[in-house]
Amino acid sequence: MNEEHLLRIQAIAEAALLAAGKPLSLEQLRELFTEDERPARQVMEHVMVQLEAACEGRGFELKKVASGYRLQVREEYAPWVGRLFEEKPQRYSRALLETLALIAYRQPITRGEIEDIRGVTVSSNIIRTLL
Repeated sequence: MNEEHLLRIQAIAEAALLAAGKPLSLEQLRELFTEDERPARQVMEHVMVQLEAACEGRGFELKKVASGYRLQVREEYAPWVGRLFEEKPQRYSRALLETLALIAYRQPITRGEIEDIRGVTVSSNIIRTLL
């Protein structure tokens, strides 16, 4: 098998691992190919070793886990990447907090009883948020 063909298999495996969002086994990676172009298991293992080497010095790595292979952010870059997912605390309206207080204090309580106590209708959005 020539080097160009191995690089193509490697690129396909890399693309699949990026798109999958979950680990893929060697067999799952091999199943991406049609029967006549499917690489042998040893070839696929070699390609994964090459892919792992290609990740050296980059922000991500190829990691072998129990369920297969996955591409993941290197641990030393986690503090920066983690900032992408920081959640700001949600601000709750006065109406939502009043409804929550009534539920906590008077449970079990119906929507009608909450509306009688508050004197206004309870928004469907409030109920959905609390659920």
